Amino acid sequence: MRILIAEDDQLLADGLSMVLRDNGYAIDIAPTGADADAALMSGIYDLLILDLGLPSLNGLEILKRLRDREQTLPVLILTARDRLEDRVLGLDLGANDYITKPFALPELEARIRALLRKNLWSNRREITFGSLSFNTASRVVTANQQVLDLSARELAVLEILLQRLGQAVNKDQITDLVSSWDLEVTGNAIVIAIHRLRKKLEDHGITIKASRGLGYRLEESS
Repeated sequence: MRILIAEDDQLLADGLSMVLRDNGYAIDIAPTGADADAALMSGIYDLLILDLGLPSLNGLEILKRLRDREQTLPVLILTARDRLEDRVLGLDLGANDYITKPFALPELEARIRALLRKNLWSNRREITFGSLSFNTASRVVTANQQVLDLSARELAVLEILLQRLGQAVNKDQITDLVSSWDLEVTGNAIVIAIHRLRKKLEDHGITIKASRGLGYRLEESS
């Protein structure tokens, strides 16, 4: 899943990016409002974390432009503006959540998971496929009730395949979804991640089927 952080505080943006990447998200950082607006027009994201006090174009204008373009990705405003009027205006313009700085990181992470769960998983807490179970709140994967030890990249690939059950996803699509501006993932790295993930799943009756010219999809082993 890919998240855009629109934040001009470089220290905060880098710290938040590091934490979220460790959780398997692909992260882009836009330090100005113009950068954020351009990224939202050209890229595909699952969530926008938006500061209101951005240089060149303020966060409320970015939000207005986003909704005027009928882009529906969830928006979490993260700002120092704590007045009731600001919260009401941000939510009325189309934000899905509003958190003021300073904030508690565990709460922010929980709200991110909640927004993504609603947007990507229709608020389902458990996604099951055969013996496989994915908890969208804790982001823990189990198979036959055993917790699977997955790397951040393996988890990201598995989430993509679970979101598209019954569909083939090609290598280029997966690469785009797990890459960010400053961390470009190669197709070879995706092949390695899929190989390692397949080995971890096959003992539990799940395989990753590769179809030439189409891509990868999850299947139950016969």
